[in-house]
Amino acid sequence: MNATKVAAPPRESLSDRSSWAANVFKARESGIVLALIVLVAFTATQNSRFLSGQSIRDILLGTAILAVLAVGQAVVIITRNIDLSVGSVLGLSAFAVGSLMRDNPGLPVIVALLAGIAVGAVCGLLNGVLVRFGQVPALVVTLGTLYAFRGVSFFWAGGQQINADKLPASFLDFGTASVLGIPWLVLIAVVVLVIAGIVLRSYRAGRELYAMGSSPQAAKLAGIKVGRNTSAAFLVSGALAGLAGVLFAARFGTVDAAAGTGYELNVVAAAVVGGVAVFGGSGSVWGAGLGALLLTVIGSALAVLDINQFWQQAIVGALILLAIGADRLVAVRVAKALKKRDSHV
Repeated sequence: MNATKVAAPPRESLSDRSSWAANVFKARESGIVLALIVLVAFTATQNSRFLSGQSIRDILLGTAILAVLAVGQAVVIITRNIDLSVGSVLGLSAFAVGSLMRDNPGLPVIVALLAGIAVGAVCGLLNGVLVRFGQVPALVVTLGTLYAFRGVSFFWAGGQQINADKLPASFLDFGTASVLGIPWLVLIAVVVLVIAGIVLRSYRAGRELYAMGSSPQAAKLAGIKVGRNTSAAFLVSGALAGLAGVLFAARFGTVDAAAGTGYELNVVAAAVVGGVAVFGGSGSVWGAGLGALLLTVIGSALAVLDINQFWQQAIVGALILLAIGADRLVAVRVAKALKKRDSHV
């Protein structure tokens, strides 16, 4: 007598849910690309100068700095934290590197890059230590260090600024030089995106960050060192903010204690609009990079169309609200799907 085998009802695996959620955020990234195409096309029809070589170059240079910051922010947000101090870290790093190059004009550019990264890494590590051992929410810690780092910059500057004519020509050339027509700043941003994307996608350290953001309690039970990884995420964010400070100083030449003021909103917006869930556990640095490009294009388009820059802030705020709303919609749909699945088991 042959026994009849009854097929067990299919169960949605964790990887299936992850793939479904990933598809949702890929769809958002596709939406950003579509929005960019529409925005560029419309602006170009209103003013042909928008697609001039110099205009495209300026957009790419602006995006490079914001994208480097957004990558670090994305790493932190994926762990279900946030870093509001990146603008102040950029300013402190920019002033530190500007002072270094002004007083030592013979130093190579690579030293400036390493110095900026070091300054930012120290600031990021301080944030990570305070969040990890102080058991204080990252929002509160980084809001405090935002003002603390800015205060250090103002104390150091003493009301003075570093002018471009005091910086070595090699450093200023680095901010405008190109390789095969591509600016160095853009190449550095692309390298940062590629490295961060590979680490988050293909290495255990990256997968642990996603696991922490999805469920910190489950991550601890799985043996993931949540505290250490949290500190590492803030270290990366700080180091990249320091690198962005060097790029800022090289591009603009003139640096004062207020450099980077207000960057926090745009950086968070770039990451969140790019599909990095503000509740942690999902998103990609590529989406954050696209978000940075979208915000930069919006700013340039408003200037070309002679629209008040106030609307840029309003648009950024609206995009953040829409992105958070989309994240909550995804979370609710996932919860309903899991509940429905469990009821059939």
